[in-house]
Amino acid sequence: MVANRRHLRANLRYLRALVRRFRTTLVLAALLFLGGPLLYHWRYRAPDGDALSFGEALHHVYFLLYGQPSLPYVHDWLIELANVVIPPVGIALVADGVVRFAYLFFARHKNDKEWIEVVTETMKGHVVVCGAGRVGYRVVAQLREMGKDIVVVEKREDAAFVSALRDENVPLLIDDTRSPLCLPRTNVKDASAIVCATDDDLANLNIALDARKLNPTIRVVIRLFDEDLSGKVRDTFKAEALSSSSLAAPAMALAAMDPRIVHSFHLGKHLMVVSLFEAREGLPGVTISDVRDRFGGLALALTRGADEQLHPVGEEVIRAGDVLTIQSSYPDYCRLRAFAGESEPPIWSHQDPPPLPGQRRVG
Repeated sequence: MVANRRHLRANLRYLRALVRRFRTTLVLAALLFLGGPLLYHWRYRAPDGDALSFGEALHHVYFLLYGQPSLPYVHDWLIELANVVIPPVGIALVADGVVRFAYLFFARHKNDKEWIEVVTETMKGHVVVCGAGRVGYRVVAQLREMGKDIVVVEKREDAAFVSALRDENVPLLIDDTRSPLCLPRTNVKDASAIVCATDDDLANLNIALDARKLNPTIRVVIRLFDEDLSGKVRDTFKAEALSSSSLAAPAMALAAMDPRIVHSFHLGKHLMVVSLFEAREGLPGVTISDVRDRFGGLALALTRGADEQLHPVGEEVIRAGDVLTIQSSYPDYCRLRAFAGESEPPIWSHQDPPPLPGQRRVG
């Protein structure tokens, strides 16, 4: 229901943007198909002296567009002027304006540059994602899950996730980010953030600089492969520069040491980990608050049988067989493992991956 309302609001915003862009065309079309028939109804007199009905006048104007007048010649300079002017003006108006308006409204799935430009005019506070590779696609998926409006820019038509993004009706602009018209087409001046997620460090920096030039207050997130460069960009450019190697290194190192750790990240100088604990020894009978106060472990979730509870209350007593998802610093994690009687990780074979209850595989 919420998705339907959001889709309806997006369609209405898009229609308003089209009307605003083609307002001159629509006014001229109204003058042609309303003012033209009224002129003939008021001024035209048949050889027998009869006046035209509005329907007959509209019929004449319509066929006059194609050079096929349906009324006999009369000696009236204004009528004859209209007979001469309406065909070329009307054809140009219909061909360039009305047809293009209809095309943009009904053929939105084609994702051409003009359509993208019209769509982004309806957005404010959206996020521009540059790069439709694996990283860019996952960023888009996460942002959509959070309900954000997104525009994706990709240089190559054959990029990995272009088809998937189009299938999900995500506005996708195929354009070179070095083009001076690329970012303006995404309405970056009204965007809240831009994510530079291509596989080229120099391209990502250029995109970030261009975005800041168009929108000085935009939040910039840059994917960089060079860790030293990411630190310099973060300090001098005041942007969130993320190095793929620095993000992946803790996860890969800890996965090699302890497969029970499902996620890790740096918080300042602290290495933080997220891990699953099955309550066997030590933990049963302890409250959630005790885990936090004694070991610095923040319980993110508690799974008991088929029930999963996010952010369990501090008074909740842990029972044998419960599975806890706990976030803590790595030293605190080691202390908590020792308290739970699991100081050393179990050894699993390649054929038998870690079977912790409630653990989800990461694909």
